[in-house]
Amino acid sequence: MREYLLTLCITAAVTYLLTGPVRKFAIVAGAMPAVRARDVHREPTPRLGGIAMFFGLCAGLLVADHLTNLSQVFAESNEPRALLSGAALIWLIGVLDDKFEIDALIKLGGQMIAAGVMVMQGLTILWLPIPSVGIVALTQWQGTLLTVALVVITINAVNFVDGLDGLAAGMVCIASAAFFMYAYRLWFSYGIEAAAPATLFAAVLMGMCLGFLPHNMHPARIFMGDSGSMMIGLVLAAGAISITGQVDPDVMNLYGSERSTVYSMVPVYIPLLMPLSILAIPAADLILAIVRRTWRGQSPFAADRGHLHHRLLEVGHSHSRAVLIMYFWSAVIAFGTLAYTVNSASMWIVLAIAMLSGVGLFLLLLPRFTPRAPRWAQSFVPPRYRRRPVPAAAPDPVPDWTPSLNGATAIGGRTHEAEERSPAGARR
Repeated sequence: MREYLLTLCITAAVTYLLTGPVRKFAIVAGAMPAVRARDVHREPTPRLGGIAMFFGLCAGLLVADHLTNLSQVFAESNEPRALLSGAALIWLIGVLDDKFEIDALIKLGGQMIAAGVMVMQGLTILWLPIPSVGIVALTQWQGTLLTVALVVITINAVNFVDGLDGLAAGMVCIASAAFFMYAYRLWFSYGIEAAAPATLFAAVLMGMCLGFLPHNMHPARIFMGDSGSMMIGLVLAAGAISITGQVDPDVMNLYGSERSTVYSMVPVYIPLLMPLSILAIPAADLILAIVRRTWRGQSPFAADRGHLHHRLLEVGHSHSRAVLIMYFWSAVIAFGTLAYTVNSASMWIVLAIAMLSGVGLFLLLLPRFTPRAPRWAQSFVPPRYRRRPVPAAAPDPVPDWTPSLNGATAIGGRTHEAEERSPAGARR
């Protein structure tokens, strides 16, 4: 665990420290497109935040390669190199798109090529755990097509949800945290070495998002752009592919409890369930966007203002509140699924998920409510969530009454007739 935490911290630190210089570079390079009709922000904001995230990814993998336990992942598996190759390719495509706005079909082709590069280096789905059926082996073509489809869908799902400040980075960070706990439990608690690469991918992904979030929270100083959103989507898909199609129960110890444990976790709890759950909201947004645009006769890649976060803003939620609501639902789904895989027979887990879902629905109905932090937490929250002190009423100034010779009164150096101070009815 210490080596994973060190890798996470190094990745976050490098990403955080490089984001400031990258922002200046983006401004100089002109990667600040004009505000479009579908955009939520009102001022041109530099992109290319994915540059800092990519170097954070490289730093995290480089540090992990020199650690005692994590170095075995690089020695026994080619998956980290496959991930780095695919991430570098998709990152270059994203950088070009952030600067020159390349065509959507070209980006789609680049995503498929990046997924194919990972498949060629061994990061592919070899079999699928199916409930009540067991392990279903896939042919080479079936595994390749399924892997490419999963990578492309995940990339575009994360890319579509990147519409508000801090939304994509925060949701992916929450999903990768739940996924890290799931993969680490398989690797450490049950000795499944094949889960080690996915655990490393999740730790590095958390570091990338945590390092970038302070610069990307509302009001954002820089956007990750397609160079960042497509890359973190690819890393998230790589972890899901590794844990789903690489963990083979048949290679475990047949005489111990590991085999029964894996069989009870893989076919029943379905490793597919965890990757799908962490992508539930982005995938739902992606499917709704495709259906909506196709119904209107538009291209599925045509941008609009019909995403889930746009709907929250139209209802009346503020920018920050809409982001927090999306965070909440992502956490409920991801960690709820994680808790279910640990103990599916516990009724308390089901009740907790139902209760949290009710809280989420209640929050959706209160768009005008502005939360305020308690007094002891005033210094830890943004100014907009602090309790504003009620200003004390200023005392009325004491008038300077100066008698005059003609019966008038001088107030503050000005002369007024005495009858002008009387009510209008008294003048009759």
